[in-house]
Amino acid sequence: MAKKKQQSQVASPEPEDDSIIGRMFWRSLGVIAVIGGLGLVGYALTRKPQEKTEEKKTVTALPQERKAVTQSVPEIRFTDITKEAGIDFTHYNGKRGERLLPETMGGGGGFFDYDNDGDQDILLVNSCDWPWASRDPGTPAPTMHLYQNDGNGKYTDATKEAGLDATFYGMGPSFGDFDNDGWVDLFITAVGLNHLFRNDHGKFVEVTEAMGVGGVPTQWSCPSMWFDYDRDGKLDLIVGNYVSWSRDTDLSLASTLVGMERSYGQPTNFDGVHMYLYHNDGDRFTEVGEKAGLHVLNAATRIPEAKSLGLVLVDANHDGWPDVCVANDTVKNYLFINRQDGTFEDQAIGMGVALSRDGSATGAMGIDCGNYRNDDCCGIVIGNFANEQSSLYLSDGMKPSFTDVAPTTGFGPQTRLRLTFGVFFADMDLDGRQDIVCANGHLEPEIQKVYPTQQYEQPPQLFWNAGKKQPTQLVSLTEDRTGPDFQKPLVGRAATYADIDGDGDLDLLLVANGGAPRLLRNDINNKHHWLRVKLNDRTKTGAIGATITIPLPNGENLLRIVSPTRSYLSQTELIATFGLGTHEPKEMKITWPDGTKQTVAIERLDQLMVIDQPE
Repeated sequence: MAKKKQQSQVASPEPEDDSIIGRMFWRSLGVIAVIGGLGLVGYALTRKPQEKTEEKKTVTALPQERKAVTQSVPEIRFTDITKEAGIDFTHYNGKRGERLLPETMGGGGGFFDYDNDGDQDILLVNSCDWPWASRDPGTPAPTMHLYQNDGNGKYTDATKEAGLDATFYGMGPSFGDFDNDGWVDLFITAVGLNHLFRNDHGKFVEVTEAMGVGGVPTQWSCPSMWFDYDRDGKLDLIVGNYVSWSRDTDLSLASTLVGMERSYGQPTNFDGVHMYLYHNDGDRFTEVGEKAGLHVLNAATRIPEAKSLGLVLVDANHDGWPDVCVANDTVKNYLFINRQDGTFEDQAIGMGVALSRDGSATGAMGIDCGNYRNDDCCGIVIGNFANEQSSLYLSDGMKPSFTDVAPTTGFGPQTRLRLTFGVFFADMDLDGRQDIVCANGHLEPEIQKVYPTQQYEQPPQLFWNAGKKQPTQLVSLTEDRTGPDFQKPLVGRAATYADIDGDGDLDLLLVANGGAPRLLRNDINNKHHWLRVKLNDRTKTGAIGATITIPLPNGENLLRIVSPTRSYLSQTELIATFGLGTHEPKEMKITWPDGTKQTVAIERLDQLMVIDQPE
């Protein structure tokens, strides 16, 4: 959510206005020209006379034009099937004119198979009225919505039947089977107490208090993630808290836009908050965040630093243990390296993912990781605030160090004018290379009146991965490539994916703040091969933390980390989708969450493979 300096008490033109940049550029050229001219004069007056020598004529070959590897940009077309599919939902953020910061942040959503019938259902998280606001009599209170998939991409509202017609100020979901019974459970972050629902064979029962994961009533949690950080066969839970917020504090801030009334406040006006880490003891959870090394203090003020909006699972040092990268808003990001003894160490600064290329903190929100180059280099993408390029950190092969390559890949410059929340890697055209999808949308409904380059509703973006040998590796697709349904602006927040209709390609769900979501069916028309892989580990955790690698005949490797948590307030399906293009690989290599390894033969392509971990 990064409320940057343009958001409040602005009294001068936009600092990155193109006209200002242009004037400074030409002035700089003038100064350089004057200095250069004086230098030439000085050189002519002081150089020593040279002896006459015979002129030697040489023939110099002209530099050869670089011949780049080129490929035609594909069509990856999407069709809006929201109403046709039966999704009838509008996110409610509780706005009543006070312009309170949480109203800008939702909503969340995700895909998961809650009824174990093999297809991907949809959960959409909702917020509610503030406790001090009144609702018209007879008007039902807003609740989250659960939509059951019939297997063909048609959905039925199953919210009440499943026991999820609960009302609270929700933010984002996290899906994981914490009790190892084979049914995926549900955790939802909120402004106030968080909520844990146990899945009892398709019926949900709230067990928050009994399991000890509610947090405190004054807390504001945003991202969360299930993972087995200590490899004991039980899923633990990490929760990122945003800022230390209260209505009174928010209203006391004199946040305004030029010539307008009160605006939404900046996160820099609020203190940070420590993260939670809940260890799964079997019958209950124990909060061990401080003991595990997740409590980071601001070096100057000694108050909690974290302002967490995004979490992703990553093995940054290639040791086989799950690490966690955290996107923090307006403060440095974290990269918690798992020390294999129940504790973590933040190495974000040393590894190069804490700050931007110029050494400043960004308005970081959504996050994902992926080996998008099909080699040993891991990428971490982070969506940032408007007038900040989104970040794309790339590791140096197997070395635990990263460099922000967003400006040099074609990705960064195309994101500068967007305010990006949801962001993830996925192979949308099944050509064997992971692309990047961004969900964009501003915080201020009236932002364009003050900054003409900004809009409240913004179109999503799809960056096609042209390959690491291309001069522009990530190409922003235009409407003629994606179709108009994808490019339609919205106040984008959560962004996620799943194959909802069983045809092998990945469909999209984009969630809007204060509006209707958009379910986009992927209608690619190519003959690329694909493979979808579902892992069943012995402990029934959904194999979260496992890695799947498919070696290609050309020497490249396709790699996926199994985890539903990525993007912003989003959950993806647990099934790993591999686009194969024209390749026909013969095997895959699996590293299970407990570290054991397995090689599995691929006998047929274009199918879903379900693989059980050997005893």
